[in-house]
Amino acid sequence: MVKIAPSILSADFSRLGEQVSIVEQAGAEILHIDIMDGHFVPNLTFGPGLVSSIRPHSKLSFDVHLMIEKPEQYIKDFASAGANHITVHAEATSHLHRVVQQIKDLGLTAGVALNPASSLDSVKYLLEDLDMVLIMTVNPGFGGQKFIPACLAKIEELRARILKSGTNCEIEVDGGINSGTALEVARAGATILVAGAAVFAQPDPALAFRQLHEAVNK
Repeated sequence: MVKIAPSILSADFSRLGEQVSIVEQAGAEILHIDIMDGHFVPNLTFGPGLVSSIRPHSKLSFDVHLMIEKPEQYIKDFASAGANHITVHAEATSHLHRVVQQIKDLGLTAGVALNPASSLDSVKYLLEDLDMVLIMTVNPGFGGQKFIPACLAKIEELRARILKSGTNCEIEVDGGINSGTALEVARAGATILVAGAAVFAQPDPALAFRQLHEAVNK
C-alpha cells in the first residue's frame, strides 16, 4: 500500500486546522510538515510552535522534514512539539549518523533526505539505521515545482539497495507529485508520496487526496 502524505506547505494557513482535519477525515495517515530556515533553502516557513499548535487537534503521524542547517540543534524541540518522525538532509550536517541516533534516542523514527544531485552513497552505511530515505524530486525550498524525471532511476536504485540489505526502510518522494507523476514514482519503488499542491491547492482537497491514493493503489 502506497501512502499519500499531504504537505501543509500548500495549505491555506488561515484555515490550517480545518485543512488538516479534512485530509485526516479523507483517510490520510501522515501529515508532511516542511521546516525551512532561509539558509539551507531560500525560503522560511515554520518552527516547533506550529507543530505544537496543531498536535492536539490531529491523530495523524507528523512527518517533519527539516530543510535546515545544523538540524541537530533543533531535534529535541521538534520532538517535544509532537513530531512522530524527523527527516534531516544529508547535505545539512557533518555528522549524519549521530543526528539519526539523536532522533531515534528520543523515540521517533528517523529519515535522511537527499537532494536531486546527491548520491545514494550518502546513506550507503546508514540503511540499517534508517526508517526512511526521502528522495527529493525537485530542488528543495518551494512548493509547486516541476518533477525532475531523472530521479526515477534514483528511486529504482534505492529500492534495489533496500531489498538487498533486507531492511524495512521506507522510500518517501517529495516534489512535483501529482496525478501524472504519482504512478510512475510508485512503480519505481516509492512507498510514501508527499503531495502538496496536488491536494491542498485543489477545490476539494478531500476528493483530490482520495483520487491520488486510489490512483497509486489500483
